Amino acid sequence: MKAARFHGQKDIRIEEIPEPELRPGTVKLKVAWCGICGTDLHEYLEGPIFISAPGHPHPLSHENAPVTMGHEFSGTVEEVGEGVTDVEVGENVVVEPYFVCNECAPCKAGNYHLCTKMGFIGLAGGGGGLSEKVVVDRRWIHKIGNIPLDEAALIEPLSVAHHAVVRSGAESGNVAIVGGAGPIGLLVAAVLKGLGVTTIVTELSEARKAKALSSGVADYVIDPTTEDVKARVLELSGGIGADIGFECAGVNAVLDTMLDTVRPAGVIVNVSIWGKPATIDMQKLVLKEIDLRGTIAYVRDHEAVIKMVQDGVVDLAPFITGRIQLEELISEGFTTLIEHNDTAVKILVRS
Repeated sequence: MKAARFHGQKDIRIEEIPEPELRPGTVKLKVAWCGICGTDLHEYLEGPIFISAPGHPHPLSHENAPVTMGHEFSGTVEEVGEGVTDVEVGENVVVEPYFVCNECAPCKAGNYHLCTKMGFIGLAGGGGGLSEKVVVDRRWIHKIGNIPLDEAALIEPLSVAHHAVVRSGAESGNVAIVGGAGPIGLLVAAVLKGLGVTTIVTELSEARKAKALSSGVADYVIDPTTEDVKARVLELSGGIGADIGFECAGVNAVLDTMLDTVRPAGVIVNVSIWGKPATIDMQKLVLKEIDLRGTIAYVRDHEAVIKMVQDGVVDLAPFITGRIQLEELISEGFTTLIEHNDTAVKILVRS
């Protein structure tokens, strides 16, 4: 089968590899669509990061580069392994793409997303969505019912957004500011809107500002190059400030803006993955008693997210801005998102 394989920095190859073999307790999927994630771009430009370097296999997958990429994917069940009785051939599903040990303290406490050996399918090994087929443990399979398979490829990043919102404690009637209208920022705003939160989005890109408004996930969009963000947020929040800020850009200026715009005793959730250490004005954190929280991936979020989409609370269709073939992954996918990221939100790949 065809698969996109990470060999090293700026070295991803479309190769022919053997189909994965079904094992007891697993499900074999024909991949439908796979999204290109910002993490994939970081691996391509700066990696290996989450991918294990040659000679240093991941402790759970026992794989190292080259590995098949892709962790935001949907597919159709092709075969079920021995012992799997609640999934049927032909069902459409998505994958919660984890490797966890089930033995460390976080795993035993139910926080499997904080597993000390955690890895992601499509990064740590185990195949991936940028291929034709994949075999996954039944535990990580989630049925999607009538959700279209292309939209379902966004269930994984929407689960990231949902977990971040859960971490924030956001409630209906709150005011939230989302820093950055990339895919995750837009999906955070979508979850917030679904909860009845007033959403303010900051963004520089014309295309992404337009998408935040046209998709309906932003009540207000502020361009920091043309407006005073702090003054505008105070105006929109009755002079109080935002209840919650979400840092979704991995940019220090955005983090600084969150510190300036949340109200005293407000909450800031850092959602982005940072490529280098950030600096923070601790005096602002201290004097306003701001609660700064981290968030990583998701934990028991997929089922709630699937229901939100099925119930029409979140519409994923507007965020799909491109569909390409696997052979076009670098030329039309990675290159577009790296060099022209203001023109695209989520590009989907069909194997």
